[in-house]
Amino acid sequence: MAETPSQGQMVWKLKGETECALRLRHRPDQPWQSYEAFPEYFLPDPPEFSKGYATFLALLKQGWQTIALEDAA
Repeated sequence: MAETPSQGQMVWKLKGETECALRLRHRPDQPWQSYEAFPEYFLPDPPEFSKGYATFLALLKQGWQTIALEDAA
């Protein structure tokens, strides 16, 4: 995994979406993007886990912030 900024934000599901998959952004003023759009952070997931689980755990250890669904506008 590449050097990661510690100010990134993560959310599992955006309002109005049905799919539970990790979304990332570096700053609050940026739009959310699928974790797959960040090949420098992407890690393969174990079978039967949510899409982005391995990436989520790695970024959490790097100090990324988890955003609650209701705050993920």
